[in-house]
Amino acid sequence: MPADDAANSLTPLKPPFDPEIAEILALYPQRNGYLLSLFRSFAHSKRFLQKGVPNLLDQESPLSLRQREIVILRVCALRDCAYEWGVHAAIFAGAARFTATQIAATRRGAPDDPAWAPDEALLIEAVDGFIQEGGLGEAVKARFQAVFTAEEQLEIIALCGAYQTVSLVARLAARPPEPFAAPFPEGA
Repeated sequence: MPADDAANSLTPLKPPFDPEIAEILALYPQRNGYLLSLFRSFAHSKRFLQKGVPNLLDQESPLSLRQREIVILRVCALRDCAYEWGVHAAIFAGAARFTATQIAATRRGAPDDPAWAPDEALLIEAVDGFIQEGGLGEAVKARFQAVFTAEEQLEIIALCGAYQTVSLVARLAARPPEPFAAPFPEGA
């Protein structure tokens, strides 16, 4: 039965939060004390808050920040998720040392775009395979396994899954861009 009740939508919750939810949300990244509206949409589920995404953006990742952001931006671009793409492009582009051309290429470029170093092009090709095909062809798989360690491969796959989920939630919740978000390049 379709739910039209506001309690069943993914509208971001507003403080004050239930104490258990507030404790978990305190672990989420904030920008100048601002908690993203998408994170507040996650707050409808304690389980989702705990198991969802936050554990993949830590300092212990086997991937560099730049590699993680290539994966995240590409997944969000492939899922046409302007909300999450814009947040990551705005917050992490400088730290990841992306050029404007590379940022645009995460949305519009092909894996062989000259903006990328060979290992980054392979990363984009792998993300495209995981998201669009659910796996890798034999040639890409062989190169992927030759370049990335088993631990890095698992992290890449986990990021693809997590940010595909984030993209689906953001689109279902119809989140408008955050005020600071980078504009989403048109067309893929």
